[in-house]
Amino acid sequence: MRGVLVLYLALVAALPVAVMATVLPVNTYRAQGIDALDCDGPIGVLIFALPALLVYGAGAILLYRKRKRRFHLAASLCCLLIFCAAGWSAAAALRESYGPASAEACA
Repeated sequence: MRGVLVLYLALVAALPVAVMATVLPVNTYRAQGIDALDCDGPIGVLIFALPALLVYGAGAILLYRKRKRRFHLAASLCCLLIFCAAGWSAAAALRESYGPASAEACA
């Protein structure tokens, strides 16, 4: 019981990191309305996305294994949704940074 409580506290504590991972724009120039390449790389998104992926991926697995109660199963599905959102943002950042147009202009 104590381990599950610590897991839920860790998930709540990591929620701002997950929100930042999903809200940050992949290309800051395009977010401002400028059609330009962002040569800074994906680190602005990945610095928030990687911890969120680790915490919520582990949370989804651990809560799914404790599915004796329906609340744990619902929380596991919420962790899976947050994991997918952060993963989608990280993949978009990597795709933007290592695309063919970026490879030529930012080399």
